[in-house]
Amino acid sequence: MEVNAHDLLRISSVGSLIVDNPIPDWVCDSLSHASLVVVRRDAAKPEWVPVGIRGHSRRQRFPAFLPMEAIIEKVKPEDMVEKRLWMANPRRSQIPALTSLDRLAEFYSAYGLSWGPTGSVGFELASGVPTAHGGSDLDVVIRAPQRVEQRIAKELIEFHESFPIRIDVQIETPLGAVSLVEYARGTGTVLVKMNLGPRLVQDPWINA
Repeated sequence: MEVNAHDLLRISSVGSLIVDNPIPDWVCDSLSHASLVVVRRDAAKPEWVPVGIRGHSRRQRFPAFLPMEAIIEKVKPEDMVEKRLWMANPRRSQIPALTSLDRLAEFYSAYGLSWGPTGSVGFELASGVPTAHGGSDLDVVIRAPQRVEQRIAKELIEFHESFPIRIDVQIETPLGAVSLVEYARGTGTVLVKMNLGPRLVQDPWINA
């Protein structure tokens, strides 16, 4: 099974995790409500996936590893768009970040982009557990094995400015993740988040 950063993985229990530090009580509580962990960036280990567990606040984030055989189900951000999961969410009309997904999906479809929500919105759509709130940003990942033209990046940013919420987009390139806003500037180097840490590069699609 191939897994990528931002994918959500369903596990059977906290006992599936491989950790270096004691597991906080809040991790057990979080997984009892939604048995999902998110794939994060870290140095690769054979047959182990680096994952993170999210709690009820931004400060509650716990890193761990997960054996590949412990994965019960994988939910990709792109799956949520394909299935329009927000349409069945009972809080769709109450949370601006959820409400915005209809317009975003319509606009993005014209560019043929492979994308999906991440962060609190993505987690809520995948788990059914309310994690987004009225002031939540809409975090988005665009999977881009092929180059996204800077013209398109600028058009997306201009469109995002028409929303009442902040839309934060990361472009996943073969090297790693780059901010849509930073890439659209088109000047100098850009910061790419890679498994071994951040790196400044001239072109996030070329491994220089």
